[in-house]
Amino acid sequence: MPAPKKYNDELRERATRLAVEARRDPASAVGAIRRIAGQLGVHPEALRTWVKKAEVDAGERAGMTSSDAQRLAALEREVRELRRANQILKSAASFFAAELDRPSR
Repeated sequence: MPAPKKYNDELRERATRLAVEARRDPASAVGAIRRIAGQLGVHPEALRTWVKKAEVDAGERAGMTSSDAQRLAALEREVRELRRANQILKSAASFFAAELDRPSR
């Protein structure tokens, strides 16, 4: 179960949008994240992380997009499950092979 969110999605989207727009304007770019975070009552590092993620998702910054990260996590879960299933099948195969090799009475 994931941890509860400190900031709701609406606040997160609004703060991110304001910060991205402020950073595009050269006159207000310096200190925009810290200023907007203070106005909205959000921790500056949280806002900086949201902005970075939004820029990556928009293709403005290099990195793994949110959809790619979710897909990668799902594939990694599937690989773990398949490896576990293979291990179980190998154990079962060796057990039954040993049963067949035993002499019958």
